[in-house]
Amino acid sequence: MGYLTGDSSGDFLFAALYRAGFANQPHSVARGDGLQLRQVYISAAARGAPPDNKPTRQELANCLPYLARGFARLRLVRVLIGLGTMGFNAILQALGAHDVAIPDPRPKFGHNALYRFDKYAVIGAYHPSRQNTNTGRLTAARFDAVFENARRELTNR
Repeated sequence: MGYLTGDSSGDFLFAALYRAGFANQPHSVARGDGLQLRQVYISAAARGAPPDNKPTRQELANCLPYLARGFARLRLVRVLIGLGTMGFNAILQALGAHDVAIPDPRPKFGHNALYRFDKYAVIGAYHPSRQNTNTGRLTAARFDAVFENARRELTNR
């Protein structure tokens, strides 16, 4: 979670989590600022900031075991949201690493596209990067729709 705290992506994400009832406050500027997440765990497909913020396939492959291990600790997880194509694909890989059958051809990323695999629901969402939010590709309303979709899935499972 720390890599998003205090930057514009985090600001956009935490505000959406707050509006959806998954956070107690709409912002986080530093560790220990009082943010409490509810029914949420945030992880990254790649650790650290690679050059041009674009990890290579090898970097993603190197980080997958850490993501898969974190996933394994979350026994109650039922809904996963992949931020961007990279996050979405990392979720599919982590699920596959835990013997969850992923169909072939693999599902394609789409904003607010929902797929169900076994007991899991996976939702794609545009990453709240400045490129996406400043251009209007991702608006607060479009991001809120993703978390409303997640809330429905949690309620129905």
